[in-house]
Amino acid sequence: MNIYEMPGVPINEEVIAVLVQNNSVRIERIISTGQQSDWYDQAESEFVILLEGSARLTFEDDRTVTLKKGDTLLIPPHQKHRVAETSTDPPCIWLCVFY
Repeated sequence: MNIYEMPGVPINEEVIAVLVQNNSVRIERIISTGQQSDWYDQAESEFVILLEGSARLTFEDDRTVTLKKGDTLLIPPHQKHRVAETSTDPPCIWLCVFY
């Protein structure tokens, strides 16, 4: 798999591919093209690398984080957050490590 290979367009929903998974770690590639999310309240930690595009995340405490290509972010367990905005041109390519 090439991490930058794009599915056919247009992409109406996020495209999630689980790259590696075992009992303690899951690594996903996510492609977003303007989607927003509902609130996440995850039991695991999430380490995010934005490989392409830009995005804005909102946290329950009204904190906002803007990410651009190459930025990383660690989201601790049960830190409620949502994806408020993702770029469309270029699409967002996320590499997310859940542990």
